[in-house]
This record gives sequence, C-alpha cells and structure tokens, in this order.
Amino acid sequence: MIRKALLAACLPLAACAHAQDHMSHGDPSGAPDPSIVDDMPKASGEIINGEGAVIGTLNIVEGPHGSMLEAMLEPGSLTPGWHGLHLHQVGDCSDLGVFKKSGGHLGLIPNGHGLLNPLGPEIGDVPNIWAAADGSAGYEAFTPFVTIADLADEDGTAMIIHANRDDHISQPIGGAGPRVACAVIR
Repeated sequence: MIRKALLAACLPLAACAHAQDHMSHGDPSGAPDPSIVDDMPKASGEIINGEGAVIGTLNIVEGPHGSMLEAMLEPGSLTPGWHGLHLHQVGDCSDLGVFKKSGGHLGLIPNGHGLLNPLGPEIGDVPNIWAAADGSAGYEAFTPFVTIADLADEDGTAMIIHANRDDHISQPIGGAGPRVACAVIR
C-alpha cells in the first residue's frame, strides 16, 4: 500500500521533469528553439536517373524520434503519378539503369515488406512519392525506423525510386517494379 502511494506521488513529479527536459529554457512559452535542428545529424545525396544524370536532391535530418526525408526532383524526372521509394542496404548507384548494386531493402525481413504488413515493416520502407504532370516531385516523409547511423554503416545506403506505386504489403517490394532513380546517401 505504501509503495502504491509513493508511486502515485512520484508519477506527477516524473511527468513534470520529463516535460521540463523538453522545454526551451529561454522561451517562456516552452516552445523548442528552431535552431536545435542545426545540431541534429544529417545526410544527403544527389538523385540520378538511369542514364546517370542528376535529377534531384535528397536530404535527411535525424530528430529525437526518427528521421525526416526530403526529396526534390526536377521536371521530367519521373513519369506522372505514384512511385515506390525505399531505402536500400548498399550505397551504390553505379550500375546505371538497374541499380541492383544497392541491394535489398534496409532491414530486410523475410515476408515483412510494407508499412501495412503485420510482419513488418522493414526499416527501409517509407511512403510513396508522387510525381506531378511535368514529372517533378517534392517529397517529405517521416520515418521512426531510421537513424543516420543506420544509413552511414560501412557500405552506406541508397535511396531508390521505383517505376510503380508500392502497395505496402505485397512481397517482396509491394509491386513497385523496376528501379528508375537512385541516390547514394552520405
């Protein structure tokens, strides 16, 4: 009984301490200082097409609860519509037109591909990218599964864009089809 009373008394104090840790000490509103992003781990890469031409950029920022991915692609980069986008095991885009040297998905799980899969997801699974009528795309997605350390291992990591939409459950790649663009993440 005494232990329960002590626990009940300590929980509000722990919650207050946790909230205080997440508050900006210089801002009376408690909002975090936006400049903290400057100190967060980052990675980036140039996105190339099957011929090796640079068609866009990829930027990744790791926050306290996961990583934010941002990709910008120039007009004419993709066919209009949805395309699967995955993080792959090896940072190698040198086999132009096929991009198979990038290996499989980061965190490959047998039969576990897909954000909707009860056996997954793999840590390389992220939402699809949409290309506008002119073939350009702007993309921002958050993943709680990936850190910059995951991406910067010994053989690096690649971001792959596929020809088709990923349905987030079919095996092994959600029906996303051929690899049409690649970025080595550094």
